[in-house]
Amino acid sequence: MDTLAERQRTFDADQMAVASFILALPGLLLFNLVLGPCAIMLAVLALVRGTRRPFRAGLGLTLGIADLAVLAVTVVASHGTFWHA
Repeated sequence: MDTLAERQRTFDADQMAVASFILALPGLLLFNLVLGPCAIMLAVLALVRGTRRPFRAGLGLTLGIADLAVLAVTVVASHGTFWHA
């Protein structure tokens, strides 16, 4: 039988999986330096804690990595400058 603590842990892991996905989506266009690592961290924590939404956590993880890839491509394409005065 599931104890209350186990159900709460699973619920928290499910919420982390959803938060990972939600943070990773806007991270593709905005604030990818911050949102990408946050999405990756939440997705990994959700998977380790045994979420019932592993597909959502996997999407969050994949999109979080894509956020960092977009950032890398943008920095390389702009020759390393973040801000044009």
